[in-house]
Amino acid sequence: MPKKARPAGNEKEEGPVPCKQVKVEVADGLSTLNFDSPHDLFESLISPVKTDTFFKEFWEQKPLLIQRDDPALATYYQSLFRLTDLKSLCSRGVYYGRDVNVCRCVNGKKKVLNKDGKAHFLQLRKDFDQKRATIQFHQPQRFKDELWRIQEKLECYFGSLVGSNVYITPAGSQGLPPHYDDVEVFILQLEGEKHWRLYHPTVPLAREYSVEAEDRIGRPTHEFTLKPGDLLYFPRGTIHQADTPPGLAHSTHVTISTYQNNSWGDFLLDTISGLVFDAAKEDVALRAGIPRQLLLAESTTVATRRLSGFLRMLAERLEGTKELFSSDMKKDFIMHRLPPYHVGDGTELTIPGFIGGELPRLDSTVRLQFRDHIILTVGPDQDQSDEAQEKMIYIYHSLKNKRHTHMMGSEEEIESHGLRFPLSHMEALKQIWNSSAISVKDLKLTTEEEKESLVLSLWTECLIQVV
Repeated sequence: MPKKARPAGNEKEEGPVPCKQVKVEVADGLSTLNFDSPHDLFESLISPVKTDTFFKEFWEQKPLLIQRDDPALATYYQSLFRLTDLKSLCSRGVYYGRDVNVCRCVNGKKKVLNKDGKAHFLQLRKDFDQKRATIQFHQPQRFKDELWRIQEKLECYFGSLVGSNVYITPAGSQGLPPHYDDVEVFILQLEGEKHWRLYHPTVPLAREYSVEAEDRIGRPTHEFTLKPGDLLYFPRGTIHQADTPPGLAHSTHVTISTYQNNSWGDFLLDTISGLVFDAAKEDVALRAGIPRQLLLAESTTVATRRLSGFLRMLAERLEGTKELFSSDMKKDFIMHRLPPYHVGDGTELTIPGFIGGELPRLDSTVRLQFRDHIILTVGPDQDQSDEAQEKMIYIYHSLKNKRHTHMMGSEEEIESHGLRFPLSHMEALKQIWNSSAISVKDLKLTTEEEKESLVLSLWTECLIQVV
């Protein structure tokens, strides 16, 4: 999960602070989810806190607890995932390890109680009741439509993959030991109550998951109990643990997480290769060979000085660059994100099945659709050799992505969907992207055939519609 959390009002404090000395950030108010736009959805999710306040005061900085006394919202949260949903999900075929984990925290360590193969509801319920085990369900948005709807909008809002896990824990039990994660986390309490303890991070804005020993984390900085309808946010690296209080009904919560490997460091690694590739075509110094046996030496002052000079040259070159070429991050995001939410059987979008409408022609007026699910980028022509590579326009989209593979790793081979155009089409594409609607004949292309061919290609991929 997430990062560094410092208690409000103690920014300079260096050691853990007793809970009673720390004010937990709490907001009380009514909240209903608004799906009109990605921004509206996120703002309604953290209501009554405003997005500007959230990103200024909390994002990547410290936890936010929003406790609500809203029966309607509590009922809605409960509908997102219940313990009883496991019965129907098991009948659809879920497997230990891939879809579900059964675990319990024993003496500060995670004990996994998984069986082999397919998970059966009666066995899950038996481990839950008799072994006091937590049931962790991976990526429930693959099966639960409303979570698909929420997470698809959040992926549009953040421009980053958004995953989720459901944790169902019996009374008087704890599923996981104290740990921190490498993602920003939003906790939605769905059923029952969950007692939480948060601690100062040992690794601010952590880039990996890690368990922390109780004797190392000190006293909690925040301690509270979540009830249905409540929301908790904490940054990556925040050490946390949670248990269901004894004597109460079981607890169900969903963690919605994002911003994994989405830092400036990741973006720098992603873009620097394109910068070097372009610069090497123009600067003979970058094409010159490295000194003999450099790879066999531990380090040399000459090599360090030379690399420093190249980096300064690249920095100067970057200052005058209008377009940043993302090698992998953009494509990886669009390939692996959720497809647009739509009511139906969950199959991919198709022209006859979903879009419909007439074929675009020269006298048509068209407009872009699914803007949040499309990226337009420029890159080398992948069909040419390195020596002859020219830049092309690439349009990738997620309209044909498979919901059932979302955030599930490389279990199935995932292909990218999109189109490729010559650079001469850039102005026409920008016209479509920047207009609420535009006539095909007004597109800035040389021939009528090019204009019709462009809009037909976009229409075939469901990216535009005739208005």
